[in-house]
Amino acid sequence: MGRTALVTGSASGIGKAVAATLVEQGYTVIGADLHDADITADLTTNDGRAALVEEATRLSGGTLDAVLAIAGLAEPIAKTVAVNYFGMVSTLAGLRPLLAGAETPRAVGVASMASIMPVDDALVQAMLDGNEPAALSRASELEGSEETGNLIYSSTKKAFAQWVRRNAPTAEWAVEGIPLNAVAPGVIATPMTADLTSTEEARAELLTMVPMPLNGIAEAEVVADLLAWLVSEDNSHLCGQVIFVDGGSDAVIRGDAVW
Repeated sequence: MGRTALVTGSASGIGKAVAATLVEQGYTVIGADLHDADITADLTTNDGRAALVEEATRLSGGTLDAVLAIAGLAEPIAKTVAVNYFGMVSTLAGLRPLLAGAETPRAVGVASMASIMPVDDALVQAMLDGNEPAALSRASELEGSEETGNLIYSSTKKAFAQWVRRNAPTAEWAVEGIPLNAVAPGVIATPMTADLTSTEEARAELLTMVPMPLNGIAEAEVVADLLAWLVSEDNSHLCGQVIFVDGGSDAVIRGDAVW
């Protein structure tokens, strides 16, 4: 019997690529996005997050084998916090009961190599505290300038990576037999990065900030293949891992600092 997966952000970029990959592997895929998806939901709002869970429950018949939380923004605005952290966490936590009924459930979200870049500590803490009003307020303060606005995206990705690390080994996930992990892409050629990768000059400048010595900027399918494995039955023991698929950025920037 085939597996059923829920993919947020399925209309474009990495989400679209992994949805196609999973279909090729025999999955039934329920896509969620702002448009062109089985479920239309705005993950910046509580109503949208609740609608995602309700529709996913209805369309799946109450059981999901895999949840892939991919929908996100890369803009230096407060809305990015609502999607990248609170929308991502709500997706995974809200759909966890549907995973609990599956024989080999799997869950994965998308962080970023930006999680190792400078962040705003107050914003990260507000997210980890689950205080969305405070987090949005702090992000609204940061979005006022280019310098501080750029901290918003990296802060959301660091906070999400930490949420995965903290929750994956717990009773609700690991003890229930649900591997929870994340991927941390480098620069990926998607509509989100189109303006940054449209010319050779722009790509070269970007790679000075995000070094990717192994094969440079990647296509979305590269990340999709990893995501597909992480939600496969073969992945039985990865728990709380944030896997960098970044062409070497993490290794170049952090070296052996974490070991």
